[in-house]
Amino acid sequence: MANPSLSSERAVAAPKARSLAEITLLTQAERFKGRPKLCSDCGICGGELRPLMAASCVFVQNRHEQIELRLHGRNRNDGDELLFGITRAIHIARLRKINYEAQWSGIVTRLGALLLERGLVDGVVATKAAPGTRWAPLPFLARTPEEVLASAGNTPCLSPTLEILDEVRASGLKRIAFIGMGCQVHALRALEEELGLEKLYVIGLPCTDNTSYPDLMRFLGVASKSPATVVHHEFMQDFRVWMRHEDGHLEKMNYVDLDVSALGGERGIFPAACLSCFDYQNGLSDITIGYLGAPLPPEQRWQWMLVRTERGQELFELIKPLLELGERSEAGNRRVGVRTYVGMLRRPRKRPSAPVRKFVAWMQRNKGPKGFEFARSVIEMKLMRNLVFVRDQFAKQEQRIVPRYVYRALAYTADVYQEEFGRPLEP
Repeated sequence: MANPSLSSERAVAAPKARSLAEITLLTQAERFKGRPKLCSDCGICGGELRPLMAASCVFVQNRHEQIELRLHGRNRNDGDELLFGITRAIHIARLRKINYEAQWSGIVTRLGALLLERGLVDGVVATKAAPGTRWAPLPFLARTPEEVLASAGNTPCLSPTLEILDEVRASGLKRIAFIGMGCQVHALRALEEELGLEKLYVIGLPCTDNTSYPDLMRFLGVASKSPATVVHHEFMQDFRVWMRHEDGHLEKMNYVDLDVSALGGERGIFPAACLSCFDYQNGLSDITIGYLGAPLPPEQRWQWMLVRTERGQELFELIKPLLELGERSEAGNRRVGVRTYVGMLRRPRKRPSAPVRKFVAWMQRNKGPKGFEFARSVIEMKLMRNLVFVRDQFAKQEQRIVPRYVYRALAYTADVYQEEFGRPLEP
């Protein structure tokens, strides 16, 4: 599908009713009022590129596999590429000089700063915390390394980051780096040829189950004994949420102990778009940098880096002298647990008693998958959960928003899916 001309975009673009700093603090109901039911508020609809929304939005038409063909000349091979995306190399790494303000070791922001230091780009589209908050993301265009480094830290909420492209275009910048999530990167890649950039580096952040800032605050209120002092939190491989507090101490809560019902369940806290997303791994980036496949313990701040393109290899080589490289690890067998999970989606279970939860947590921690096998299990369960959600809530849109690799990745669960849901896994 050809992208429409940008020549008349200024005339039809919707006026900005609120600043980005205001938008990021809104509830889901406020953010999505008047929007399609499937919207992640990526920022395309809020700026001058609004006329290109239908040609770029992953929830209007998922073009992931078309864009893969353009980037790589092929689609995903069977095996780990079905889950992790097309990769040239996967590394376990951390900065030798750790940035303790970062969620992990600070690779993402250091890489963005390096691009500016070396004169490879003129600006970096990134996010920082909105004024007066710790978690609300405020997109911005960084023009100096110091600005990028100052943005270190997780801001795990819906962010209209692509709206910053208006500023990029108005500034006349032709060489930029973009740091963002899968839905944003999909739209950016779909529009890439229209933007007239001479060079674009895409640094991908893995993302799942984002939510609004008010809903994140509700979650921390349920998960932590002192939500106001939590400075970092993450769902870790030992099946616990780790929450680091201002005084440095770690609070840990078992997954099974989280009272999701107090939040209205998953469908009560996560936007429909996030429950209809199939790109946790940010497969259209040049390089994806996260933590999921890195080994425990988190205090050591290991990360994983998935190099996808030639430009991604360039980014890795740029920062490699500043890295300490580690070893990949994996243990356990995810497949029994994932197949059991299919049945739980069909027949949700009530929250078990405290003694049962204690036993389940022990089993998960000691017998569950670890390392790369844990990463595979998480991605497969998200793919399955979101496929079920789409079929429940947006069945007519399945063919447009579910990529083919999803069915290939979940093929080994086809028999149990058929038994539980009474229909084939693959349409």
